[in-house]
Amino acid sequence: MLLGLSTLALVHTAAAIEAPHVPGEIIVKFKSGKERSFFANNFASSGVAKDRSIKLSTGNLSVLKVTDKSASMTEMLEKLNNDPAVEYAEPNFIYSIDPVFSSSSKIKEVMESPFAAMGLETPNDTMFDKLWGLNNTGSNDPKGTAGVEGSDINALKAWEITKGSRDVVIAVIDTGIDYNHPDLKDNLWVNHGEIPANGIDDDGNGYVDDVYGYNFALDKGDPKDGNGHGTHCAGTIGAVHNNELGVAGVMADVKIMAIKFLTDSGSGSLEHAVKSIDYATQMNVDLMSNSWGGGGYSQSLFDAIKRASDKGIVFTAAAGNSGTNNDTSASYPANYAVPNVISVAATTSKNTLASFSQYGKRTVHIAAPGQNILSSVPNAKYDVFSGTSMATPHVSGAIGLLLAKEGRMDLEVLRDRVMYTGVPVAALKGKTVTGSRLDAYNLLTDTRPERTGPNPTLWTTHTLDQAFESNHPYENGKSITKRFTVPGAKFIRVRFAKYELESGYDYVRIADTAGNTIEKVTGTGENYVTDYVEGDTVEMNFVSDRSKTMWGYEVREIEWQ
Repeated sequence: MLLGLSTLALVHTAAAIEAPHVPGEIIVKFKSGKERSFFANNFASSGVAKDRSIKLSTGNLSVLKVTDKSASMTEMLEKLNNDPAVEYAEPNFIYSIDPVFSSSSKIKEVMESPFAAMGLETPNDTMFDKLWGLNNTGSNDPKGTAGVEGSDINALKAWEITKGSRDVVIAVIDTGIDYNHPDLKDNLWVNHGEIPANGIDDDGNGYVDDVYGYNFALDKGDPKDGNGHGTHCAGTIGAVHNNELGVAGVMADVKIMAIKFLTDSGSGSLEHAVKSIDYATQMNVDLMSNSWGGGGYSQSLFDAIKRASDKGIVFTAAAGNSGTNNDTSASYPANYAVPNVISVAATTSKNTLASFSQYGKRTVHIAAPGQNILSSVPNAKYDVFSGTSMATPHVSGAIGLLLAKEGRMDLEVLRDRVMYTGVPVAALKGKTVTGSRLDAYNLLTDTRPERTGPNPTLWTTHTLDQAFESNHPYENGKSITKRFTVPGAKFIRVRFAKYELESGYDYVRIADTAGNTIEKVTGTGENYVTDYVEGDTVEMNFVSDRSKTMWGYEVREIEWQ
């Protein structure tokens, strides 16, 4: 049975109402022609008042203020979503840059590159030798961490094919960009139809003085970065090459559009996020790079991303920095099921998944360098940040190289190409869709490394004669083990119909016949498929401690090939 939008809104907001949001503000999409009648018929009893409109290229949304102080946000959302005039209503969520991004010290420039003696063609940028994400020598992590040679995005080899194009426009939707930074200014997008600082919308696009982009946080043309996060992301994508200064981006040639919706403190609202995406879509950029997240599921944000997807615009998104599984606890905007969304995890210079990085073998598409990343920050400076925020612009830049080489393409084809041209990494197995790290050269040449393991399209479902499930609720201090065998199978995985377990304390351990742990299932989820076990037998072991009890778990199917 299909659910209507209002019903879906109720389902999502019920699960996400605890997510940070602007107090007392609700974003509403009224059904066509129904807004005026809603207020005419319900003015005295609605408990809300219209504060402002969100003007979009495809129609308007409304921001309502809750006037009924006795009503909770949950009650008001339910009331609005049940109103026949309302298509959906949701909190004005708050988004932010990820918290694991600042370093403790600035990096001094190194005037000689050690690559010169190695005969490699590298940019002459004075700090290039610290960019392990582009070329990892095993000893060039800027924090002095010993790395693994070659665990980078293979940029030097990719640059033998293309270094980008100024026909490619990438919008960095973030805290803005220091557009005067000497390592960025020559690669910034400039709206030549706009006369700077004259207070007039010269090009008639609805925005005044949007010379380098727009500042939706303050509703003005100047998107200058007072935080550093956006400038850092921009530098990884497209810091100028061969200017004997600072760093080099994944792309030597690109146009970077500055869109600021996160304030200088690093947070911003759903309203401004939607406006930002709508602006970039209206200006027909090629890619939007998004190193931010938060909130719950938002229909208005989903719709904005979908409109960009319909125009063929790529949307890269940071997976998040909580170290959790996005398959079981969604992270937005990375988890939106839209063809243009490419979700990015972070790797270290040691070729491992960063400890802070969120992951998901069904929902996170690729991993890229994201720990101890050196890049530009405001006022002509440079610094080292860590986070999936830093991994995302590596992917954005690499896709930018592909767009420069081949132009726009079907978005699902592009996403598959990003995933399957990545280099398989043991530490990423079960952490991203293909267990791979980004490889820019492979991406440009469509080289797909051979992969061991099951074919993702050939799984056969086997219904168990007797389900493996707990009592509901389960008991404290339990340890229950059960094995299932499918004779002749080479790979087996388990499908949980449902599980509700005390997160981190009670779990179902998935193991092979040798006793090797493949995965521990904990927390809450439905219709969840585990990682695979090699061989014809899978062992499941349920363990509960002596504190909290919850609903439990239910397994009725295993899959094999």
